[in-house]
Amino acid sequence: TEGIKFNPSAPVYFYISWPVSSGGLRMRDDETFPGFPGDLFLFLQELSENNNRDWFNERKDRYYASVADPVCDFVEAMRPRLQAISSHYVVDSRPHGGSMFRIYRDTRYTKDKRPYKENAGCQFRHEAGKDAHAAGFYVHIANNEIFFGGGVWTPPNSVLGKIRDAIVEQPERWKKITRSRTFIQHFGSVHGDGLKRPPRGYDPDHPYIEDLKRKTFFAVQSGTRELATSPEFINEVTRAFKAASPLMAFLANALELPF
Repeated sequence: TEGIKFNPSAPVYFYISWPVSSGGLRMRDDETFPGFPGDLFLFLQELSENNNRDWFNERKDRYYASVADPVCDFVEAMRPRLQAISSHYVVDSRPHGGSMFRIYRDTRYTKDKRPYKENAGCQFRHEAGKDAHAAGFYVHIANNEIFFGGGVWTPPNSVLGKIRDAIVEQPERWKKITRSRTFIQHFGSVHGDGLKRPPRGYDPDHPYIEDLKRKTFFAVQSGTRELATSPEFINEVTRAFKAASPLMAFLANALELPF
């Protein structure tokens, strides 16, 4: 334009703005996820041997680089995949207050005063949920255990009663979901702690009495460290979430929530 002189021999600089978390670059949601870094597992192992604030605070940058940021990257990469399953589950890639579970343990009511969790994970909870007891999709990463799937963990009695009533009222639908070939291939069965005796008010001879005893309803698939550190991990998690979606829809319908 008039008044501006262009020198073809001068260097030209391009500035690209990326959203940045406390530890690194954030992935775009159309990118694939390369897998978790090996140092995530090494960090968690060392944390289990040095679970104290001094050790952790001296390595907080490493925590963000090897644990928090990769988990947040995974969450962001799952956004379009989960939205293709259901638009009613929250995907929030913030390192604090988002889908990733906080590293800090609540030690107020326990004799175990270790300040930090020795695992990483995230939950994509239903938009109507307010805490970890809401129905949601879940990923758990630890040195001794890796699993992912969906369900609801120890919901309050009012919610638990609605789920049990739905099983009683729709036994054929429950059977079709939990006994399907796809469900069994991925999860084996519905998992979750249960009562020793049938819950009050329910037929002890009901064909699904073992499910009616449950206090938690989860469909989880196990993984390996080799899988978790590879680009295939996000694909396997996506397949598991899709396989769990009929169960998630059943739970949502029982609670009169959209899926």
